[in-house]
Amino acid sequence: MFEVNEGIIQVSYIIATILFILALGGLSNQETARRGNWYGIIGMAIALIATFVGDVTQHYEYLIVALLVGGTVGIIAARRVQMTQMPELVAILHSLVGLAAVAVGFANFMDPARLSHYLGVELTIHDIETYLGILIGAVTFSGSVIAFGKLSGRIGGKPLTLPGRHWLNLLLLIASFWFGYEFVVQSAAGGGMQPLIIMTVIALLFGIHMVMAIGGADMPVVVSMLNSYSGWAAAATGFMLGNDLLIVTGALVGSSGAILSYIMCRAMNRKFLSVIAGGFGTSEGTQVAGAEDQGEVAPIEAEETADLLTNAKEVMIIPGYGMAVAQAQHIVYEITKSLRAQGVNVRFGIHPVAGRMPGHMNVLLAEAKVPYDIVYEMDEINDDFPNIDVSIIIGANDIVNPSALTDPDGPIGGMPVLECWKGKVSIVLKRSMATGYAGVQNPLFFLDNTRMLFGDAGDTLDKVFKEL
Repeated sequence: MFEVNEGIIQVSYIIATILFILALGGLSNQETARRGNWYGIIGMAIALIATFVGDVTQHYEYLIVALLVGGTVGIIAARRVQMTQMPELVAILHSLVGLAAVAVGFANFMDPARLSHYLGVELTIHDIETYLGILIGAVTFSGSVIAFGKLSGRIGGKPLTLPGRHWLNLLLLIASFWFGYEFVVQSAAGGGMQPLIIMTVIALLFGIHMVMAIGGADMPVVVSMLNSYSGWAAAATGFMLGNDLLIVTGALVGSSGAILSYIMCRAMNRKFLSVIAGGFGTSEGTQVAGAEDQGEVAPIEAEETADLLTNAKEVMIIPGYGMAVAQAQHIVYEITKSLRAQGVNVRFGIHPVAGRMPGHMNVLLAEAKVPYDIVYEMDEINDDFPNIDVSIIIGANDIVNPSALTDPDGPIGGMPVLECWKGKVSIVLKRSMATGYAGVQNPLFFLDNTRMLFGDAGDTLDKVFKEL
């Protein structure tokens, strides 16, 4: 239907690749994130058009229908999904990438022209590419579905720690290698479907077991890890199809996701393998035995909170997942504007694993139009806490827990945290005294310079704003 020079297609792919690299560079900074998104959108549009006119030779009507259906679903989801639901949206989108890799792998294997097109070593290499693409895709698909369930609350955050789970994972891995060998041997003789199907089932079970064993506290790392898996699945699909752009794009996503996972693990003082092994974190809202022995908490009301903020010179706001649940980012910005208008220096301290996905708090604050220049990462702001008059902790728990530094053998022992207790006053906004994802009580709540403002963060902050 279309006659396009191969050179034009390759140039289009190179331009798309450059735009994808620029997109990653733009997304690394809040101020350039919007521009980075546009680079990615334009790059993907060029890639789709080049593929449509260059690689597709028939059945255009199917492709057009698929693009219309997928595009419509994407637009509807983007418009309806709240910012608080972004983590689960990201997880379910990862699952679609994995599912696509599995579907393409099976379609590629069942292509009648495969045996005539590839011979000898080329067939073996192609079969290995197909096998790996389906393996990674299946793990990504099932793992992402479980992550979606945990992030959306449909599945509890408590880790599923089966007896001998590490041996089970090792057994599944060995079985995958064995069936991979059987697949390559049988494929050369015209078979191979049976070991391929068995491996796919094993990979699906492995993805389910792997994410089920990971507790709620590690979910931000899981999201970035699955992002990496989806990239490698796309790269494997590119090798299957001989598509250079898909290989490069998948490698970009896979490597950036792996680097992000490493950064997240370092921020939690956790090893990546220990995250995969699972078991860290219990379901949200659990109570810890002995918590009542730590002392009494000092409640505070909105009026007194407003007075403390008005009389302060330095204020630090530390958002957590509670801000996302209460959708309080907009009222937080209104309070910020009011205080800054009165000459108060207001800044935001962001922990790398605050929320349920990497950059979750940054996204919410950007949505509320909080200026980028007053939003700081933990490493940039931690030394300033002795000079802070009032710290406002909105629905955060583990990321401001002093026991991470004082109890090295505890569940969050050694994890870098925002040391707000070094300031003059800390005001913690929580619905109750329930613990965070790690399932440990927070000694911060019982310190003499801490005040507890109980209730929904949106409602209590609205009262504070009216008092201001």
